[in-house]
Amino acid sequence: MKKLPINRQEFSELINDNCIYVDKTKYIYQLLEHKYYFLSRPRRFGKSLLVNTLKEIFLGNKELFKGLWIYNKIELKKHPVIKISFSDISHKVLGLEKAIHNELNDIAKKYSIKFSKQDYPSKFKELIRKLSEKEKVVVLIDEYDKPIIDYIDDIGKAEENREILKNFYSIVKDSDSYLRFFFVTGVSKFSKVSIFSDLNNLEDITIDENYSLMIGWTEEEIIKYFSEYIKGVEEKYKNIYQDIMKVIKEWYNGYSWDGENFVYNPVSLINLFSKRIFDNYWFETGTPTFLTKFIKEKHYTPFDIEKTTVTTKILDKYELKNMTLLPLLFQSGYLTMKNFELATGIITLDYPNREIADSMSIHILSELTIGKTDKTEMLLFQIADSFNNKEIAEFIEHINTLLASISYTLIDKKEKYFHSLFYIVLKIIGYQIDVEILTIKGRIDAIVKTDTDIFILEFKIDQSADKAIKQIKEKKYAEKYSDDKRPVTLLGINFDTEMKRVDDYKVVKLNV
Repeated sequence: MKKLPINRQEFSELINDNCIYVDKTKYIYQLLEHKYYFLSRPRRFGKSLLVNTLKEIFLGNKELFKGLWIYNKIELKKHPVIKISFSDISHKVLGLEKAIHNELNDIAKKYSIKFSKQDYPSKFKELIRKLSEKEKVVVLIDEYDKPIIDYIDDIGKAEENREILKNFYSIVKDSDSYLRFFFVTGVSKFSKVSIFSDLNNLEDITIDENYSLMIGWTEEEIIKYFSEYIKGVEEKYKNIYQDIMKVIKEWYNGYSWDGENFVYNPVSLINLFSKRIFDNYWFETGTPTFLTKFIKEKHYTPFDIEKTTVTTKILDKYELKNMTLLPLLFQSGYLTMKNFELATGIITLDYPNREIADSMSIHILSELTIGKTDKTEMLLFQIADSFNNKEIAEFIEHINTLLASISYTLIDKKEKYFHSLFYIVLKIIGYQIDVEILTIKGRIDAIVKTDTDIFILEFKIDQSADKAIKQIKEKKYAEKYSDDKRPVTLLGINFDTEMKRVDDYKVVKLNV
């Protein structure tokens, strides 16, 4: 059985150490038809492995590709390769400009080149020109935006680094005759226009359906390459889950960049197969502190994030001084395309899978309330236990503990704000909750369904629980579930915005 590619980004190491490589060379073959590319994908999703695979192709290391799709499809010709990973150049320690100088000096030394120029853009241009004397040059840039993203909460420094990068790339267009291939990856696209303004022929393949499966693993690929590891997980959970692939899919599938083809997160799967425990592996590799703070400051609710619709133009919009939430979440991997209507250009965004939905919800809830995820999780266990046991008084008491920690500066005296907190809590603890359900006579705030019960929830602000129950009855919301054999319970909830708590609630059981 081949080894799992744990923390492996070098293609040559993967192959030489008998690790599993999910063959993506068919897509790489497509890339070779053109010259300039830009690809945006979330962190820890396989961009670096793709770049390193391209490096080995252009270095002509044919034996590494034996048995892979591309092996007999092309003549692997050796080219000089300039590969720079901006996640590895110590820009935070040295400063970006000095780090670039050091990187160029190291590459020049490797090829026995001496610079006649001193500024870093001229060095880059000279390096390309001198390397091209025998064969055209390949330039591979990985994580181009890392020096900007690392300072996303320091706009001044981020803009300074953006200008340095713009100067660095400014020489590329004039070096066209020396270049065979130019490939850039990153997480974001917020600086694409300003940084690569001269590269108007840079082909953006981020949401190109031809490359939607180039990074990430399909279900067919997982079954083909990891069947023995799947059996290991299946054996461990044999008394818990009947269909292990269904559970794996729920946890880790769901990423899409065209709304039609979906892939699994490689990092999460590798860890699952290694540890045989379902957990939030990708999410925990980088807690989105900036994102959750941004959501808190802008008073966003889960209703502003989940199942939202945008256009491709909105997804491309990513400005340092005027950032908007949805492009930020999409490009960083916390939201993905669930549907793309070709006729209208409308894209539906949502959380990719359970890992992201649960983790993001807990972090958002924690940021809005208690401030610490561990304390939030402990309270959620208590909330879940009381709701499971239908102990509504205790359930409301725990909810009030959560609400009491909300800062007055965050209080939005709208039903939507408190409604969203209830929604996110019930969703996190594992209940099927639907909101804003349309009926003939009105709109139900929320429906919670369990295996044994149906709860109809109506929320009021600074009014009364009786008024909430009266609305449910007058508009006959329960009639929608008259054919369901499960008992129906009405739950009217009133929030007191001054006290920041549920001050009144009422429970009415029906025999529908």
